[in-house]
Amino acid sequence: MTRRVLAVDDLVVTIAGQPVVDGVSFHVDEGEILSVVGESGCGKSMTAFSVMGLLPRAASVAGGRVVFADRDLLALREPERRRLRGNELAMIFQEPLASLNPLMKIGHQIEESLIVHRNADRKTARHAAIAMLEEVGIPEPHIRFGQYPFELSGGMCQRAMIAIALICRPRLLIADEPTTALDVTIQAQILDLMKKLRDETGTAILLITHDMGVVADMADRVSVMYAGRMIEEAPVDAIFSRQEHPYTKLLLSTIPRLDGEPKAHLPTIEGIVPDIGSWPEGCRFSPRCPLAETACTRAAPPLAARQDSGTAACWRSDRVETLA
Repeated sequence: MTRRVLAVDDLVVTIAGQPVVDGVSFHVDEGEILSVVGESGCGKSMTAFSVMGLLPRAASVAGGRVVFADRDLLALREPERRRLRGNELAMIFQEPLASLNPLMKIGHQIEESLIVHRNADRKTARHAAIAMLEEVGIPEPHIRFGQYPFELSGGMCQRAMIAIALICRPRLLIADEPTTALDVTIQAQILDLMKKLRDETGTAILLITHDMGVVADMADRVSVMYAGRMIEEAPVDAIFSRQEHPYTKLLLSTIPRLDGEPKAHLPTIEGIVPDIGSWPEGCRFSPRCPLAETACTRAAPPLAARQDSGTAACWRSDRVETLA
């Protein structure tokens, strides 16, 4: 029987009293990869920081539960959460140069988790760290082990951050745009490494990305987020074959196609994600939605069952397929 590793229930996160994550619920099971997609400013990273207990000082959790392995993370004291972070819970951050310690050699930052969480001796931890540097595709790992972040390229720093996250083989890995700074060859290598970790250890992965190609290759399920809310969720094959929210449909239409007309303009979604505190009444996507009608501006649609599987929050889900 598949075990539930993470269950987020009705999570609310606020900044200065304004919600930035508003009633978000989702789950990730053992060995499953859930991808959360959406434009910048939708609340994806803030949701991930809530799970890790790493919210910025201006933000706070105003409601909900975050249950990891039968423990409500929001109810734990900070020392208890610190014992989980880097051990059973790990995160690949979007900005490696801002996350790595500039005064600490790369190798020491990788082996630190093994020493602190697994009581490994320095020699064992060093060998494991060098092996992990090699696994993530860093050349000459013995040399890179003794270098500082400023001595590495942005791509190498990203791979070092991935090595830190994977070294303890966590039960839950949160990957926030893990391949942004990498070329396609290294990107494929890192994604394969993440899938290998999942296959070998049953690690659950919460993958946050803008790259729908990565979603198609990696995810088992997809959750679409917009303006602080989850608006559609379904297995990856179902969501690529049929969309029941206009935002999902338009988001997928922006992917460049090899069989499209040469020199054709790339499709775009009109408008931008509304700022925090200025979210519209009703459906928050209604000001940008080509299917919006009066009812859409009066009440927020609930998450309802899709025709095949999953859920979608749209009053006009029956007409989404008519969008070009």
